[in-house]
Amino acid sequence: MTNKPLSDKQLSHQLSYLLRHAPHEAGLTLAPGGWVPLPRVLAHLGVTREQVARVVAASDKQRFSLDGERIRANQGHSVPVDLELVPTLPPAVLYHGTFPDALPAIRASGLKAMNRHHVHLSPDVATARQVGARRGPPVVLTVQAGQMYAAGYLFYISANGVWLTEHVPAEFTEFPLS
Repeated sequence: MTNKPLSDKQLSHQLSYLLRHAPHEAGLTLAPGGWVPLPRVLAHLGVTREQVARVVAASDKQRFSLDGERIRANQGHSVPVDLELVPTLPPAVLYHGTFPDALPAIRASGLKAMNRHHVHLSPDVATARQVGARRGPPVVLTVQAGQMYAAGYLFYISANGVWLTEHVPAEFTEFPLS
């Protein structure tokens, strides 16, 4: 039985899984910045450099970075990694897209990184709405990032423009009226 070639969508999912959650499955160790050797990824997935370059370039969320012979996921890791992020002054407000069933927990404990390294925040409502819509009707929360920063919380921005912080306490979160 021959293996059917991966579609671009399937390859994107495989890259996300491998680079963010399971580099060990390909015998990879994430170097500082999250980089891994591209030839090892190509061999493990059985794809070409051109296929990977096409997926990286076409990714609507710019999930990956490709640098010569290296590739990485820009954020969203559940495995230990030093992404070499530098604390950055955030805008006054950022946004988080979620789904209605998550609201009670967020009201009680704020936004948590869960199985990732950071909470992901969007610079605009449209992006947050798109992120929140992955699990049904989206709910967009407003995060008072400027106030958090003034209170000593650190923020980082990933290579694809996603804002990251370790935790967003509920008192810095504005919930939509419902």
